Amino acid sequence: PMIKMNTIMWFGFVLSALSAAGKVILTKPGQNVPIECGVSSFTNLEWYHGSNLIISINKRDSIPRKGKFDIVSRLRLKQDMDLEIVGVKEEDAGKFTCKADKQSQEHILLVVSVSASPSSDLQLGSEVTLQCQVKGLDQGSKVLWRRPDEHSHGESHTVQLKSVAISDAGTWKCTFSCGTEVYSESLEIKVKVPAPTTPAPVTLQGSKNVNEETCPNCGSAVLLGFSWWVWVAIGVCCLVVVLLMVFVIVLCKRIRSRKRKLQKMKYDRQLLMSKQFCQCNW
Repeated sequence: PMIKMNTIMWFGFVLSALSAAGKVILTKPGQNVPIECGVSSFTNLEWYHGSNLIISINKRDSIPRKGKFDIVSRLRLKQDMDLEIVGVKEEDAGKFTCKADKQSQEHILLVVSVSASPSSDLQLGSEVTLQCQVKGLDQGSKVLWRRPDEHSHGESHTVQLKSVAISDAGTWKCTFSCGTEVYSESLEIKVKVPAPTTPAPVTLQGSKNVNEETCPNCGSAVLLGFSWWVWVAIGVCCLVVVLLMVFVIVLCKRIRSRKRKLQKMKYDRQLLMSKQFCQCNW
């Protein structure tokens, strides 16, 4: 009988431990996060944030009674049993307990924030500080950063890079543990490489630029030793000469034609006069 009694007590202890096992909920500041009670029915229900009673419900009147705490103004009740926190704050982190009659569920809310100061878009060789804040962890819990190559970067929630390198670009992970589980939050780091600049040619006082000496006509189109505008001038002159030649040829032809016409008129006039003279003598 004693063995049976011990077995029943141990079995009841295991059941109560399993029923009390809750969830670890990760969220960020400003987000809305739901927290489920984990029961199907109840007569009296109470929600606790740490040791503070924030909401209690009696199934007979279904009127929720709320405590006087800052988080209460940002709570929504879902299906008369589940909670939703609107606009999570860092101080909301911690333990949430739902007590429904003789059942109890505990949940841990972790509020995680990662940041890069002054920015996550960095220039090569610049300085940056990475911060990881995890609110709601037990004291003594370790928070550390892992580099993009998965190697750990010390055992601190803060990383300070004095001179950013190309190898620092990629996904950094802030890792931490709660209970037996390991969690992480990622932060993307980008590193920009400045474009190479071409140095200006050095010119000493009293001396000419080397480029000018070796290539005096650089910077303008050159053909057979002449610049392009020289060839344009030569082309215009040739066109003018051709037009003058055409004009002279046309003018000469017109003068010749007029001379022939005048000579013919003169010949016809002389021929007419000679005929008239011959008729008179007869």
